[in-house]
Amino acid sequence: MGITSLDKILLKVQKPARYVGGEWNSIRKDWDSVAVKTVFAFPDVYEVGMSHLGMQIIYHVVNSRQDVLMERVFAPWLDMEEQLRQNSLPLFSLESRHPLREFDIIGFTLQYEMSFTNILNMIDLSQVPLRSSQRGDADPFIIAGGPCAYNPEPLSDFIDLFVIGEGEEVIGELLDLYKEWKAGADRAGRADFLRLAAGIRGIYVPSLYQVKYNEDGFLASVEAKMEIPGPPVPARVTKRLLKNFDQAPFPVKPVVPNLGAVHDRMMLEVFRGCTRGCRFCQAGVIYRPVREKKPDTLLRQAEQLARNTGYDEISLTSLSTADYSQVKEVITDLLNRHAGKGINISLPSLRVDAFSLEMARQVQKVRKSGLTFAPEAGTQRLRDVINKGVTEENLIDAVTGAFGAGWSSVKLYFMIGLLTETDEDLDGIVSMARRVVETGLAQRVPRGRLKVTVSAASFVPKAHSAFQWEPQDRLAEIKRKQRYLKEKLRMRGVVFNWHEPEVSFLEAVFARGDRRLGAALEKAWELGCRFDGWTECFKYEKWLEAFRLAGLDPEHYAYRRFAYEDILPWDHIDSGVSKKYLAREHRQALEQSLTGDCRHEKCSGCGLCPSLEVDLEIAGGKSVRAGYNGGAN
Repeated sequence: MGITSLDKILLKVQKPARYVGGEWNSIRKDWDSVAVKTVFAFPDVYEVGMSHLGMQIIYHVVNSRQDVLMERVFAPWLDMEEQLRQNSLPLFSLESRHPLREFDIIGFTLQYEMSFTNILNMIDLSQVPLRSSQRGDADPFIIAGGPCAYNPEPLSDFIDLFVIGEGEEVIGELLDLYKEWKAGADRAGRADFLRLAAGIRGIYVPSLYQVKYNEDGFLASVEAKMEIPGPPVPARVTKRLLKNFDQAPFPVKPVVPNLGAVHDRMMLEVFRGCTRGCRFCQAGVIYRPVREKKPDTLLRQAEQLARNTGYDEISLTSLSTADYSQVKEVITDLLNRHAGKGINISLPSLRVDAFSLEMARQVQKVRKSGLTFAPEAGTQRLRDVINKGVTEENLIDAVTGAFGAGWSSVKLYFMIGLLTETDEDLDGIVSMARRVVETGLAQRVPRGRLKVTVSAASFVPKAHSAFQWEPQDRLAEIKRKQRYLKEKLRMRGVVFNWHEPEVSFLEAVFARGDRRLGAALEKAWELGCRFDGWTECFKYEKWLEAFRLAGLDPEHYAYRRFAYEDILPWDHIDSGVSKKYLAREHRQALEQSLTGDCRHEKCSGCGLCPSLEVDLEIAGGKSVRAGYNGGAN
């Protein structure tokens, strides 16, 4: 793209820094000297995407190769989209300003269902045919990965192939295959490459699978097409994951954004995976098993990040950082090395049973960052249903330590709409908030400074979780529960936040949806739906119109209760955790029976370690299988 034409439109948008590139540590390669050109596409604005560690990791992995380049692109905000369309300009990358249609591969990350219309919009702005079936040999391949890829069906009409699982290794295999295929003198069309790609473990090519429905409209099967020549297409696509995570590639020179990002700090990935077994949690399944980095590795990476970025905060990231086996030692060493430089250590959302006064005092030595605790439910009965494994006294002990160490505000995160929930469970949220306020006052926090923020998200059933069979609460019931809490949480020192229920409803539709939803998604995009996760942009009535035009009932997807024997839209995607185990966990939820953490107790029999031939990796100790119980699989 010409600099003059870009400069003209940048004068007409609110935040031009989103689109200019040239950031510290960004990588600009010679376009003509590399064999394969790829671009990482994040389907949200620059400030959100630049906070995503996964993008930084893949950007680092790909650009470490001499024969491939990876550039970046983010969803243009509404004003920038208007300028691109008015001036007939294609969407372009930040590093070289090449139109996206000139790349070999455009790779999207699927972090959130409500970004799906942005994906369609970015494909269209790239001047690439929207549907994969319409693309020719001159068009780039559109690929996607991330947590939402574990139910890829709603996007299957638009994505050429999905990467299931962790991308650090599989992306290299895919690039090697593409490079070889592209250089072949007798190469066939794009269908030939997709057929070859399906042979890589962790690659799902939707066009190679046949979907059938029963007369009642329910899914009958998703099966590999048998008539295609060549090696057989796998009946199930098994996720990819990294072994020896301590040696995994990690970006110690991450790109530093041009303007403030949502999370503007160093991100140090402490470990990957979680075996706590919260039954609503998809991430706890798809990122299994736990694999920790060694303390020396973390300290070395922190030194390099501080030297290469200039940030003044290190965030220890994982699904549950306080569960890291040597968290206290690492925090102490990080503070000893960096506190004198004015660098703060922050912890993300904490489990209330894994927090101590000592940790609170340590991490606030430089300055206090926010503390968020996630009790999830208001009563012990409901916490046992979801296998949370913590008590109200755990929370009170944690906030007592926090207030005593000098914090004056905490955030509490809950879910509403969980299975078996009653108003008594909602009253438990109110009671818990009141006790936290009373605890703060007892710890001599001035009443004018004391602040307890209660956030209540609506439960969304997710694929590959123990609650995947459950319907979502109906919209009217979610709204009633929100009003109920809003009224009862009117107390000094408490702020109540909630999620827009219509957004959560659509999230459930696409989280549980099948391939037919592509028609509604395309209609919604045509009607102008963009940035559906942003309150100011969300247009619920247009979504309802899109479903009407597509002849689909969204309630069929959000409110249907699946039976254990039903074919689920994502059954052909293998997370490594057996469906039999998830069904057992669902039954135990209804019995309010707890399942232990296999890091510290006996193996729960989820089936992942033997099926994927992987072990737990605990820092400072040998890999363990924790006494695998094969019978539960």
